[in-house]
Amino acid sequence: MLHLPELHERPVEDCGEGKFITSGTRMDFPATQPKPPADGKIIYYPPGVKEITDKITNDEVVKRLKMVVKTFMDMDQDSEDEKQQYLPLALHLASEFFLRNPNKDVRLLVACCLADIFRIYAPEAPYTSHDKLKDIFLFITRQLKGLEDTKSPQFNRYFYLLENLAWVKSYNICFELEDCNEIFIQLFRTLFSVINNSHNQKVQMHMLDLMSSIIMEGDGVTQELLDSILINLIPAHKNLNKQAFDLAKVLLKRTVQTIEPCIANSNDGEERLAVVRLLAKLFGSKDSDLATQNRPLWQCFLGRFNDIHVPVRLESVKFASHCLMNHPDLAKDLTEYLKVRSHDPEEAIRHDVIVTIITAGKRDLSLVNDQLLGFVRERTLDKRWRVRKEAMMGLAQLYKKYCLHAEAGKDAAEKVSWIKDKLLHIYYQNSIDDKLLVEKIFAQYLVPHNLETEERMKCLYYLYASLDPNAVKALNEMWKCQNMLRSHVRELLDLHKQPTSEANSSAMFGKLMTIAKNLPDPGKAQDFVKKFNQVLGDDEKLRSQLELLISPTCSCKQADVCVREIARKLANPKQPTNPFLEMVKFLLERIAPVHIDSEAISALVKLMNKSIEGTADDEEEGVSPDTAIRAGLELLKVLSFTHPTSFHSAETYESLLQCLRMEDDKVAEAAIQIFRNTGHKIETDLPQIRSTLIPILHQKAKRGTPHQAKQAVHCIHAIFSNKEVQLAQIFEPLSRSLNADVPEQLITPLVSLGHISMLAPDQFASPMKSVVANFIVKDLLMNDRSTGEKNGKLWSPDEEVSPEVLAKVQAIKLLVRWLLGMKNNQSKSANSTLRLLSAMLVSEGDLTEQKRISKSDMSRLRLAAGSAIMKLAQEPCYHEIITPEQFQLCALVINDECYQVRQIFAQKLHKALVKLLLPLEYMAIFALCAKDPVKERRAHARQCLLKNISIRREYIKQNPMANEKLLSLLPEYVVPYMIHLLAHDPDFTKPQDVDQLRDIKECLWFMLEVLMTKNENNSHAFMKKMAENIKLTRDAQSPDEPKANEKLYTVCDVALCVINSKSALCNADSPKDPVLPTKFFTQPEKDFCNDRNYITEETRVLLLTGKPKPTGVLGAVNKPLSATGRRPYIRSTGSETGSNISVNSELSSPAGNRSREQSSDISETGVSENDENPVRIISVTPAKTEPVKNKEIHSDQATQGNISTERGKKRTAVAAGSENIHQKTEEKKADESGPPAPPKPRRGRPPKSESQGTTVKNDETNKPSGRGRKRAAVSQESSGGLEAGNAKAPKQQDIAKKAAPAQRQIDLQRSQVLGSDGDSLLEIESSPGYSSNDMDHFKACESSQEDNEDTELAEGGFLKVKRKLTRKGRK
Repeated sequence: MLHLPELHERPVEDCGEGKFITSGTRMDFPATQPKPPADGKIIYYPPGVKEITDKITNDEVVKRLKMVVKTFMDMDQDSEDEKQQYLPLALHLASEFFLRNPNKDVRLLVACCLADIFRIYAPEAPYTSHDKLKDIFLFITRQLKGLEDTKSPQFNRYFYLLENLAWVKSYNICFELEDCNEIFIQLFRTLFSVINNSHNQKVQMHMLDLMSSIIMEGDGVTQELLDSILINLIPAHKNLNKQAFDLAKVLLKRTVQTIEPCIANSNDGEERLAVVRLLAKLFGSKDSDLATQNRPLWQCFLGRFNDIHVPVRLESVKFASHCLMNHPDLAKDLTEYLKVRSHDPEEAIRHDVIVTIITAGKRDLSLVNDQLLGFVRERTLDKRWRVRKEAMMGLAQLYKKYCLHAEAGKDAAEKVSWIKDKLLHIYYQNSIDDKLLVEKIFAQYLVPHNLETEERMKCLYYLYASLDPNAVKALNEMWKCQNMLRSHVRELLDLHKQPTSEANSSAMFGKLMTIAKNLPDPGKAQDFVKKFNQVLGDDEKLRSQLELLISPTCSCKQADVCVREIARKLANPKQPTNPFLEMVKFLLERIAPVHIDSEAISALVKLMNKSIEGTADDEEEGVSPDTAIRAGLELLKVLSFTHPTSFHSAETYESLLQCLRMEDDKVAEAAIQIFRNTGHKIETDLPQIRSTLIPILHQKAKRGTPHQAKQAVHCIHAIFSNKEVQLAQIFEPLSRSLNADVPEQLITPLVSLGHISMLAPDQFASPMKSVVANFIVKDLLMNDRSTGEKNGKLWSPDEEVSPEVLAKVQAIKLLVRWLLGMKNNQSKSANSTLRLLSAMLVSEGDLTEQKRISKSDMSRLRLAAGSAIMKLAQEPCYHEIITPEQFQLCALVINDECYQVRQIFAQKLHKALVKLLLPLEYMAIFALCAKDPVKERRAHARQCLLKNISIRREYIKQNPMANEKLLSLLPEYVVPYMIHLLAHDPDFTKPQDVDQLRDIKECLWFMLEVLMTKNENNSHAFMKKMAENIKLTRDAQSPDEPKANEKLYTVCDVALCVINSKSALCNADSPKDPVLPTKFFTQPEKDFCNDRNYITEETRVLLLTGKPKPTGVLGAVNKPLSATGRRPYIRSTGSETGSNISVNSELSSPAGNRSREQSSDISETGVSENDENPVRIISVTPAKTEPVKNKEIHSDQATQGNISTERGKKRTAVAAGSENIHQKTEEKKADESGPPAPPKPRRGRPPKSESQGTTVKNDETNKPSGRGRKRAAVSQESSGGLEAGNAKAPKQQDIAKKAAPAQRQIDLQRSQVLGSDGDSLLEIESSPGYSSNDMDHFKACESSQEDNEDTELAEGGFLKVKRKLTRKGRK
């Protein structure tokens, strides 16, 4: 379709002179004689124009064509007669003679004629052949090259041609051609090539009009056409032709609305990729300002970061690196898109995001903001090793560049100071690859091993002083693991020295398997380690090199030589990639002492001396002198465990003696411990040090801090030959000077006396007995001299605990140490001690029951008593005499009302179990953690169980002799202990009460869930068989009491119910007949048969599904309506499901549905505090419930009422972090309708309230309440009612599913990342040597998947981001 705007003054050239003919002018001349062409049609020429053929000269052709040009120029669309008359001429002018004419002037005049012909004959061109049209427009395009020379005599006619084409939009005819793109590309290239600085504004405007009409009125812009525009924006082209750059820029601005959808909606991924590559060059070039000049195109390009085509996203990410380096001002725009791509499901893209950011950061740290560095930090926990490795190595390089070498000043160093901590935190990951990489990073980037000794130790000294506590623990653990591996290799070499035997071979195999587990890919490593062992057996020289490497006296330089020498011997020149050699190198790098030797320790000590003297660079390094000294001593203390021999020098010990005289208690304590670990040769080699050290140790044992006293006693015992004399000189004056009236002066003596009696029982056990009987028990523990502060707190900080209570705690520890030293019960002292500890637990910590002691002090004493029983149980002779009742009292400490008591007790329990120090029955205590209202405590308990079970199973695999002790090692054997413990739970008073049974079921499943993760050796059937066998025995604790046995059998039935519902494999035959512990169960009687079901079918359904068994209408007709305080089961409607109530919110049966995270009854009115938070204990009306405004707990559950009030245990609402905190009245807004009668106290834990049967959801249940002694409200997120895997879920879930979208869209930013390769590794566990709460920080330290976005595929593969609406009340 041709558009015919009126052409105003048009320049024409006649005889070399330009004239202007007004558009309205009409010239009438009689037509000349028509000439018949070859095809028979008659051609009419304008008057005065003779026939134009190839028979005449070029000059004559030009002369005649000028007249033709003038004629067509004067014609308009309304001249129908002339149009018809000159149609043959128009066709003739498109013949090959004219289009291929070699004469330039001829071609120009013909082009002008053709341009006017298209104008005159619009909207239909006179040429019907597509091929002919293509030839014509390519011909016209070629003529436009004449625009280049503005000084040419013909320029005006070239300008006329351009103006005519632009005004009429003649090229739009080409849209009908299949290959129009070729014409347009040729046109655009021609125009961009001819424009120059001699052209005026009109020329540029006509070019813009011509090109923009093609872009904006076509169906789309092809890749090649876009390239022809964008290529002019590249800085290299800009320097060649500035006018072409400006023309392209203005053209893009004018047509961006058309071009952007063409880029985005192209269905060809390769086409989009080509566009992105070109745009990346344009935007990323150093001198380019296109992004600021053309924001719409920039935004269009940024959209490609979300392209459905992986190569396009990859190319976009790669571009970001150049863009960050060349255009820092665009970092803000790129940050959001890189964030999304850092969660991309494609591993390569996540990897390249890291490379992009790190590359820019290494160029200049100011180019990357904290948010971009945060993306790299997140990826250190990526699921894929390649991504994690790139992130860790990248951060390490940044740290070395900006912190270690300080290449950009203090501000830059401060910006990346967090990197050292983050990298060391990764050592807590389970993967051996992560651990090895952290060790490599530490040796190469954090403390480069190739530095000179003094520089290396300075680096280590100040690094250690500036690490956070968790990073310090990780670094200590790293040295500990390396030292342990060194000892394994040393033991392997010792086995090589022994004569060959079957026992030797078996021991060697076990040692090789242990070493292989400390290397990457343990499966392959086993083969390589075996091969290395064979080489060691055959090559004595290699063995001697390895012995030198792991020798305590090996220096760092010697270690480097040994590693290179061993690697050279094992290298194979014919095999460039040698996996065997790589594996051996990994082993050598882990065991080689590349940082620490005698020279290094000496350098560290000198640094510490400078800090003490005040001449060090502490302040310049960003740490205070006190911090540097304390951290330096802690560092030396750790190294004294792993490299004790390196400390043996007079200079080192002189410096440590100086530290002992310092006022800082921590410094002195660490110095004593270093002497203890390293001073075995002081007595013989350094008498001067010995004579100075002894009086200091005596003074610390008598009047130092408790920790100093402990270390001093152990130091004397470890390094002096006349230790008996030395210890006696401490024991006698201390034992005579004990005075309970001055408790603050008792603590250190009690510590010293306890450790002395434990270390030298033969000498001090008897004298200690009189001290225990006359002073410890009678005078100290059985008397309350002071009155505690009645502030209602359940826990107080250490500095606020009264001296008398601290003394009592140390007295309890003294009793335990005294007994652990004796290791026998001939005097029955252990029985008396256990009775005393039990009495303290029964009295809740107030042994005298005079109510003079504060609640927080009682908590301390309960913790001490429970821990003491647990400590005694680690000694076999005392474990045997601990009665089931005493064990149960000890177990109930993990349900204490005080959060800190539960926390510390669980840590001690885990630490002892994980070292296989405690009997297996103590692992059953963790089942009671299901009742803990605090999510973190339950999660911690579950992690402890996983760790313990894993360690026990691994121990059985690695130690063939362990099969003889399966009863004490096999994790599944915890089931009978757990069943017995739960049967004697003080809360379990009515075997048929559904709520109590649900509590039991939750506790059982808490343990069974972990045990049943795998069905190893048909363990599911084995556990089922144990539960069945227990029903054939009696409770050994009270065999003749029917109720006790009924409770035991009921718990068995609940356990069988859970096992059957969770496993289809439990019905197989058990591989072996389980053995039940005789301490808890009697021997089965021959004629005794117990096939009774102790829980009804309806109860079974309630336990598994949380709702009653369906009954017919007639069956329910005569049943009473719901009782007071209960809500009938109401089926949710669709609108209810869509509210902020979760799908679990109305799963309760009329009997109520209490899960392990339950709402609490509050039975007394008053105020108590814990962690300095006020607590309001409120009595609430049974029937009153209010909705919960909380993300985790949904309390639209029906409450239960009118159930027996005899069940015991107060319940208190607690806060999630320190859950001994009860909600204030204003927050709860609950009715206070008369408190019930106070319950009768009982052993172990206080009873539940009299209104136990009525459960009420708090208005603020996100602050769970203190369970243990006072049971707490707990969150819905682990609702027991829905945990039965094989049971039918309530209908609310089905409704919620129907409310969800029928089909999820492709999600490149989120849905595939969660649970895909983009997941973060968050499975961080503490090492066996650490208490598990140290890892609480790491359990949620990094959440690498924070976005909650869906993406959907739009046309052309463009991904639109769509935010999910997160339902309130759901996490």
